[in-house]
Amino acid sequence: MLSYVIFSATTAGIYGLLALSLNLIWGGAGMVNLGLAGFFAVGAYASAILSLAGVPVPIAILAACAMGAAAGIGATWATVRLRGDYHAIVTLGFAEVVRLVAMNERWLTNGTDGLPGIPAPLKSVLGPQGFAVFYLCLVLTILVAVFLALRRLDRAPFGRVLKAIREDQDLAGFAGKNAMRVKLIAFAVSAGIAGLAGALYAHYQSYISPDHFQPLLTIYIFLAVTSGGVGRPAGAFLGAFLVILFLEGTRFLGHLLPGLSSGQVAASREILVGLAFLLVLHLRPQGVLPERIRPAPAQ
Repeated sequence: MLSYVIFSATTAGIYGLLALSLNLIWGGAGMVNLGLAGFFAVGAYASAILSLAGVPVPIAILAACAMGAAAGIGATWATVRLRGDYHAIVTLGFAEVVRLVAMNERWLTNGTDGLPGIPAPLKSVLGPQGFAVFYLCLVLTILVAVFLALRRLDRAPFGRVLKAIREDQDLAGFAGKNAMRVKLIAFAVSAGIAGLAGALYAHYQSYISPDHFQPLLTIYIFLAVTSGGVGRPAGAFLGAFLVILFLEGTRFLGHLLPGLSSGQVAASREILVGLAFLLVLHLRPQGVLPERIRPAPAQ
């Protein structure tokens, strides 16, 4: 039971990083990123491939962050002028391209067989149980550090510019703000955080395959940010843990409804996720922790 709780908490921490990543670009700049799973996959595969080639794990994780940021710049550079649904469709296409590349380029990713044996830091020294506790502490430490950094950014002039762009990009441009540059920086930071989450996931699981990066993952993170509170880092932080609590709680449907097969239980869980999303939008459209509107500082 303890191992299960530790695993769930570690997964929630990784989802928390993804939620903070999405909240920065969606809650901050108002750009819908449906390709979150793609940047997550870029970070996971980058760190896994480098570490399997002999690169030390900390350096591989840092490289995964850089690769995620680079992928974010590349995916956004030609589309940063797109708004709303058009930008969302492009990011969704990017995620599918990444997944298809991972499925078909066997020389790089081993295709659908996945990459086994990804190094897990200190696992041979600490043992399985000790490694699980160590990794939970590591993930939570990184999550808190990223949360504090993004909360500070949210309250800084850059964060206010992001929200001004979210509300009215043209008006922000008239005020002398370079909206294109700000959005590009924000997307790069967001994608870098998603790449970091992917790297942590890969080294925790010690095995990744294209099936781990389905579009459904993005839906889970959208549910986390929506339920927690769009535009507020604390809301994304809380929402990720609420989503994991809900997902893991529905895992026991088979025990509550013994007449269902395993396939029916899995389908029921997905139905409940959709219903939960609709319920949150209906009852708490601003989330559990709504965004706070702060007055501008006196000049």
